[in-house]
Amino acid sequence: MDNVKKKHESGLRSPVAASDTIRRKLLVELQEGPVSALELSGRIGVPEKDIYEHLEHIRAMLHHTGRRLAIQPAECVKCGFLFQKRERLKKPGRCPVCRSESIHDPHYSLTQEK
Repeated sequence: MDNVKKKHESGLRSPVAASDTIRRKLLVELQEGPVSALELSGRIGVPEKDIYEHLEHIRAMLHHTGRRLAIQPAECVKCGFLFQKRERLKKPGRCPVCRSESIHDPHYSLTQEK
C-alpha cells in the first residue's frame, strides 16, 4: 500500500486494476492528458482499430457526465494543414491540400464541458 502511495506522489500513474473494463482503462489514460490511439493501444493491449470504436462510445457516454472527449486534430507533416473540422476519430489517410500521406496522429484527452 505504501509503495503505491509513494508512486502516486512521485508523479507516476496509479496502476489500473486488471478487472477494469477496456473503456474504464481508456478513461484513466485519457485523464492523464493528450494521447494518440496508437499509444492507447500499446498501453491497454487492444488493437488500434478497436480503440476508435471504444472512443466513439466514450464520446457519447461523456455527454451525460459534464465532461467531453477533447481532440487535438491531426496535422499534415508536409504542409501543416490541420484537420479541425473532421468529425471522425480515425487518422485521415491523405491531406486534402497537398495529397501527402504523412500525417501526425490526432491526440485525445478528457476535459470539462464549458
